[in-house]
Amino acid sequence: MATKSGFVSIVGRPNVGKSTLLNSIIGQKVAIVSDKPQTTRNRIQGIYTTSRGQVIFIDTPGIHKPKHQLGEYMADITSRALREADLILYVVDASVPPGVGEDYIINSLINLEPSVFLVPNKIDLVDESQVMNVIQRLGTKMKFAEVIPVSAARNRNLDRLVDALFDYLPEGPLYYPEGEYTDQPERFIVAEFIREKALYLTREEVPHSLAVEIEDFEPRNNLIYVRATIYTERESQKGIVIGRNGSMLKKIGQMARQDIENLLGSQVYLELWVKVKKDWRNNEVQLRNLGYRF
Repeated sequence: MATKSGFVSIVGRPNVGKSTLLNSIIGQKVAIVSDKPQTTRNRIQGIYTTSRGQVIFIDTPGIHKPKHQLGEYMADITSRALREADLILYVVDASVPPGVGEDYIINSLINLEPSVFLVPNKIDLVDESQVMNVIQRLGTKMKFAEVIPVSAARNRNLDRLVDALFDYLPEGPLYYPEGEYTDQPERFIVAEFIREKALYLTREEVPHSLAVEIEDFEPRNNLIYVRATIYTERESQKGIVIGRNGSMLKKIGQMARQDIENLLGSQVYLELWVKVKKDWRNNEVQLRNLGYRF
């Protein structure tokens, strides 16, 4: 039987569960998850391989109006992912009534060549009538190839979603070997795990100004030594990330190390530092140094 394969872009507003959906389908944590908007900053590919073929999912930053150069970079990532996709999953939060933000996204989808699936997420949080209301309101604005409500967090309807994807994908080769579940290097994922824990533990203005750079990553004496620097934009933010007597930084390190050890299958010695890069989100040179490739 011929295999099917293709690229499927996951798009939607910030914080609708795109990364959770990706991780749940892949069965591995390839994208960090947070309740903070714009957690995803890069194009992250998750690879799903089965006897029917291979789906390369592209997780994208939440669609929003850019406020700095980092935001413009994120918007460009999403725009390119839409143009390059064979299929598009438009994920919405079924627990929130559609607003003007959805109109903005639909306007960017409506004239695209790839088929678009509407995927109302978080159906475990609401009753069926509310889900149907969201579907009906968005259905008046655009004709979707398929409408498949899911709960990414509870793994509800994900098999149905994947089956529908293979129904639409063209015949094609396996782009990646079986067993691979992401194209991202380990260093990138490790940096993201550290940023995820910092996002989870910090509040106020701190999360959006955080970046993580891996300075050292090497085997040492039956473990893997990782040295990373967490960047903030202001001294006050640096103080929050470090915490009293280093308590916050210690918590970030403890939580991140667990995920990193699960990823690498090895004991990890994690050393964290915190430094200030003033206004790095508006500095193209610093953005490039931190791995954001324009």
